Order: sequence, then structure tokens, then C-alpha cells
Amino acid sequence: MAEIVLLLVIEKMVIAVANGAANQASAHFSKYGTQLIELQGSMGRVVRELRIIHDVLCQMDIRNRHNQVYEGWLDEVRKVAHAMEDMVDEYMYQVGREHDTGCCFYLKKGLRKPRSLLSLNQISSKVKEIEKDLAHLSEMKYRWVPMINNEDTGSLNYMVKKSQDLANISRSLDDEDLVGVDENRGKLEQWLGSDDVERSLITLIGMGGLGKTALASNVYRKEREKFQCHAWVSISQTYSREDVLRNIIKELFKNEVSGPSNIAAMDITSLEETLKRYLGQMKYLIILDDVWTPDAFEDLSRSLVCNGK
Repeated sequence: MAEIVLLLVIEKMVIAVANGAANQASAHFSKYGTQLIELQGSMGRVVRELRIIHDVLCQMDIRNRHNQVYEGWLDEVRKVAHAMEDMVDEYMYQVGREHDTGCCFYLKKGLRKPRSLLSLNQISSKVKEIEKDLAHLSEMKYRWVPMINNEDTGSLNYMVKKSQDLANISRSLDDEDLVGVDENRGKLEQWLGSDDVERSLITLIGMGGLGKTALASNVYRKEREKFQCHAWVSISQTYSREDVLRNIIKELFKNEVSGPSNIAAMDITSLEETLKRYLGQMKYLIILDDVWTPDAFEDLSRSLVCNGK
């Protein structure tokens, strides 16, 4: 993911800027004078720009994913980030060489030895070019990327369906398919087996692809029978509170012989009242999958009663 690439480059650059600033007064670097100060300034500006781009990527709407315009822009961001990473490695090698730290410097900082050595003049020139590239990418995004938000909902519906399909695959994984989850699985089983009578909220937090759904589903299948009722619903980034409540009720009643027959026709008030009434005397377990923001739980929490069960 581009977000991770940017984070790694930003981390390297923060180390580089701090190291360079600490050495500006050193006799080793006195011969570089203004040149080093200008380079530090350029690198600092690139760090700030990359941080903003990283924040933008984290906030991009799911409908932009897998759109050709967005992906093309994102690919250019990756190229600039990798070019900046190369310059950071070149720069840090120069700093390390001046202090005779040799290859140990790279082992400690996790930096690569540059493929070819550049002078500080060359590094400074290339960093300024990267600054210009970033400015151009920012302008490009505001000119072209917002246009894709005006498309119909077809691509959004497709992405939501793909997300749900992937979640369904994750939910079907068996024990032997899960590796390295024993500790977290044990924690979840312990928390769900607690005798605490207060309503508890357990959150699994992390970037996409870490296996949160697979882990939660594995535990859910084993522990759900310890509860009087249970439900698993997907939220997604563009959820409807009414639809989520309706899906929770359908899940809770799917094995019931007699349940509400008019769920599809219920308005939001009826849905809330039905859910509260049903959960009122139940020890229940409800999984909210694919949650993008804590606001989603806040929207639903008043319908998930605190009943001392």
C-alpha cells in the first residue's frame, strides 16, 4: 500500500534531517556551509508534503480505489517516494562516511548502501526536483482526481461487494489456515468468556489485510454458542444505519421460527425498538465487521442495550 511506502520514507527522512541538523555545526561539515542548510530545508519541506499526501491517502473514499485515474496518480506518488528514498540513502551514506561509521551505520539505521555515490551538490539538485514533482502531483490531484467522485454509484457498489466477498472468504478460514494468531485468539476467547455483566466493547484495530476478520470469525464460531443470541454484520465505509440495524435483526432472528415479518418495511424508530426489546433480556454477542470509524459504533450503541447480562 502506498500509505506504508510513504510512512517508511517519512521515517527515514526524519532520521536524516535530525542527523544532518545535529552535524551542521560539526567541523566535518563546515566545508559545505550554506549548501547543507539548503538541502536540510528542502528535505524538511519534502517531509511535510509527504505527510500531507499520506494523510490524504488515508482519507480517500473507498470509491476511489481501483479507479484508473486515482491509481495512475497513486503510482506517480509511489515513484516520487522511492526516488526520495534513494536520495535519503545517498545523503545518509555521505553523513555516515564523514563520520567513518561505514557499513555499521546501515545495519543500525536499516538503510541501503547507495548503488552509486552522489555528491551533496547532486543530492541537493535531485531533492529540489522531487520538491517540484510533489508540487505538480498536488496540482494534478486537485485537477483530475476529484472528477472521479462524480461518477455513478456502480463502481462504489462493485467495491463494496468485493469487500464483502473478501470478508466472506476470511470468515470461512479454518484453524489450520490461520498462522501466528494464537496469542490474540486466546485473548479474545478470554475476554468473551468473562463473567462481566456490563456491556463490553472489544475492538480489533489495524490496516487492511492484517487478518482481523479471519481472526474474529474464527473466535466467533467457537464462542457464539455461549451467548443467548448472536449476529455478524458488515458496516463498510458508506454504511446506512437503518440497513445495519435491519441486518442485525435479520441475523438475530434467522434461526427463530417466529420473528418479525415486516422487517423490510420498518422505519428507523421501529427497527431500534424491535432490537432493544429483543436484546433486553439476552446475553448477546454482535460482531460489527469492516468498521472504518468509531462513529459507526456511536451511531448504533443506543440500540445495543446495557441490560446487565
